Amino acid sequence: MNRPRILVARAIPEKVLHFLQQHAEVRDNQQHDVSWDQETLIAQLQGMDGLLATGTQRIDAALLAACPQLKVVANMTVGFNNLDVQALSAAGVQGTNAPDVLTETTADFGFALLMATARRITESEHYLRAGLWRQWRYDMFVGAEVHSSTLGIIGMGRIGQAIARRAALGFGMRVLYHNRSRLAPQVEAACQAQYVDKATLLQQADHVMLVLPYTPENHYAIGAAELALMRPTATLINIARGGIVDDAALAQALQAGRIAAAGLDVFEGEPQVHPDLLACRNVVLTPHIASATVATRHAMAQLAADNLLAVLGGKAPLTPVNTPDPAARAQRWSLA
Repeated sequence: MNRPRILVARAIPEKVLHFLQQHAEVRDNQQHDVSWDQETLIAQLQGMDGLLATGTQRIDAALLAACPQLKVVANMTVGFNNLDVQALSAAGVQGTNAPDVLTETTADFGFALLMATARRITESEHYLRAGLWRQWRYDMFVGAEVHSSTLGIIGMGRIGQAIARRAALGFGMRVLYHNRSRLAPQVEAACQAQYVDKATLLQQADHVMLVLPYTPENHYAIGAAELALMRPTATLINIARGGIVDDAALAQALQAGRIAAAGLDVFEGEPQVHPDLLACRNVVLTPHIASATVATRHAMAQLAADNLLAVLGGKAPLTPVNTPDPAARAQRWSLA
């Protein structure tokens, strides 16, 4: 029996790459500085049965039509807004993502970004490195309290719940949350979180944390109108996805002092960052690294590899994001 053929679109941990090579014919792109455009990706996918994607490759109907042998696309990220799920299902292609393995690490980082933003750590470090620190003052870089303050979480999935537990149990914070649907009472109790509508959360929270998935409905979920509801002393933290926040409106709010500060790990159009944000001193900016620990990035890649090999071995995927059309799936498999 022929071994399956897999394309690895971007660099992944060497250990996971070697694991895949033991079970499949692998074409890899281990150069960190190379990201294929759509035309090159399609060319590289010819004859491939599976794709290990890193969340930046766009998988749409046109690509699927141009790659008739492709059977499975495995994202090594929890988000999958790069996948056209309807197109995958219609084409008979299985899509998967990598939830769970990054929950705690991402929650750690979200809380770290909140604290760095509230306590003005980046701003004060730049001040020190520039040689401007001459004396101590009682009001030098005073920031916002974290302990005993109110945290508002928008998006209460696995990561949101992990952040809520850290806030309530570790820092004695009052936790409000808004979600597409309310959590079960026992889950709310475990997180010590109170469900409120979005406007109430924005009006009452000292710190607002965004952990919701990107969807067309969530585009600019935080824009000028939402920012206007927030307290002038409040901070906004986004570890979700770019495009959930209107970056231009946020920059204007920061510059005008309508909110105190922001901490951002994701950006619309990344790796480009809105120039007005770069000019703001009261914003902490990080390059999409919320899940970036050695162990977690390895686990993410391994789960994607396991999903690929399961599907190509005729088994159910571990973490599916769609249900392929049976007739279309059978047609793709007939080309093997």
